[in-house]
Amino acid sequence: MHGNLLLPKALLVRCAKLFRVGGRHVEKKSHDNSSRLVKGKKDKRASPDSHTSPPPSGEMNYEKELARLQVELVKLQEWIKYKGLKVVVLFEGRDAAGKGGAIKRITQSLNPRVCRVVALGTPTERQKTQWYFQRYVAELPAAGEMVLFDRSWYNRAGVERVMGFCTEDEYQEFLRSCPEFERMLIRSSIILIKYWFSVSDEEQERRFQSRINDPTKHWKLSPMDLESRTRWVDYSKAKDEMFAHTDIKQAPWYVVNADDKARARLNCIHHLLGMIPYEDLTPEPIKLPPRQKDSGYVRPPITDQTFVPEVY
Repeated sequence: MHGNLLLPKALLVRCAKLFRVGGRHVEKKSHDNSSRLVKGKKDKRASPDSHTSPPPSGEMNYEKELARLQVELVKLQEWIKYKGLKVVVLFEGRDAAGKGGAIKRITQSLNPRVCRVVALGTPTERQKTQWYFQRYVAELPAAGEMVLFDRSWYNRAGVERVMGFCTEDEYQEFLRSCPEFERMLIRSSIILIKYWFSVSDEEQERRFQSRINDPTKHWKLSPMDLESRTRWVDYSKAKDEMFAHTDIKQAPWYVVNADDKARARLNCIHHLLGMIPYEDLTPEPIKLPPRQKDSGYVRPPITDQTFVPEVY
């Protein structure tokens, strides 16, 4: 629900003031979900104890480990396509918690025709009159697809609740209907995985300040982000209430400690790989065929084409 915009100077100044007066409430609540991992067989299938296991403590190199996990993501992608699986992964959490960075690393080496990202903007006037879940249903995967939601239907339990964008009746109806909606998805053979990226007050402030000082990141700050700083506790209460109603057995929440971006990304990817048992479908080594011979082909004059100026 955040627009892409460059922030005016006055707004940046206001943001800096908000940081100085902001509270220091730190999210400490987390869930131990290690027992919820779906482990596969020990031959070629993924599990936290097989080829997706992290290196010993102290020996981790972020880039090297990320590259290794991304190879496994490609294998998972091919398995999803081969078996016709339908996978939905939700990424929720506070602003600047690192959701987008994790999504970027997951999709970096994947086929966008198999794995796509959905980041819906503010609903239109027409969409506001529809069944609340309707515009999200339109984005659900077909067989052989994985969809990553960068924020999802949980907007109603978060920003809409805190900022007053929905009525009390609409909010209560969401809390009642969301668990049943998700159970319905699961009964329809959709694999639903939900992540909450948890970040402390101090770390969120540091990241906001970084965005203020980096012209390439101004678009990541919206007036809604700034307002969220003054309502930190309200968002904490809304998150707790949301978990109380929607942390269900069929679709539990998995909390990612996101104060360390690098570790958060690796932990999230590692967990995702363990959630869906898959096999390695890597084909036999590929042999490049010889190029077709010219056979009389004459290339048009280069002067007939318009080239990009070679400025560099």
